[in-house]
Amino acid sequence: AGMQVAMKDLEIRGAGNLLGGEQSGHIEGVGFDLYVRLVGEAVAELRDGGGPVEVPPMKIELPVDAHLPHEYIPGERLRLEAYRKLAQAEADEQVEEIVAELTDRYGPLPEVVTNLVEVARFRVLARRAGLSEVTVQGNFVRLAPVELRESQMLRLKRVYPGSLVKPAVRTVLVPAPKQARIGGKPVRDSEVLQWASRLVRAVLLGETEAEAAG
Repeated sequence: AGMQVAMKDLEIRGAGNLLGGEQSGHIEGVGFDLYVRLVGEAVAELRDGGGPVEVPPMKIELPVDAHLPHEYIPGERLRLEAYRKLAQAEADEQVEEIVAELTDRYGPLPEVVTNLVEVARFRVLARRAGLSEVTVQGNFVRLAPVELRESQMLRLKRVYPGSLVKPAVRTVLVPAPKQARIGGKPVRDSEVLQWASRLVRAVLLGETEAEAAG
């Protein structure tokens, strides 16, 4: 009964069939911050006397198809627990431990699960850079809060031409990556996550281009 109530609660709030992923269980459908919060609250509902699961605020909305298919993890409770672990990972080592556990219990990761793992890795990286928001805004990707030093500003303009810096609201807008400069479709899934990771590493964390690419 507890599971049914928790799942109905998710549906009422607009997350849809979050666990199955066939319809709107994708990060791009609800935004990863809401996605994480809903899952965390659903897990809390399944615990005797459990309170809300604390998840540090992080808003990531990128075009990524990432979820745990029921064909991969058949039990709803097990999927919720896996979502919770990935959502609460605060270090790369924790993410690697979760990957090892999933592989050991359920076999090789399907592409959509690999994407979910990459989102978890990116959340760790973004938090390390002091970000709380990485979202698509029109033809740009918005990063906030950001306060750039002069050297970071120069690197941003050189590596990502067309970027807009808004110091008053501590925001940077970087042209969203596309498959082609003219008429190209937006880059998605693992490619957009790799792009976002390179951006954060190169501009905000001060890594060299070679290090960021690695």
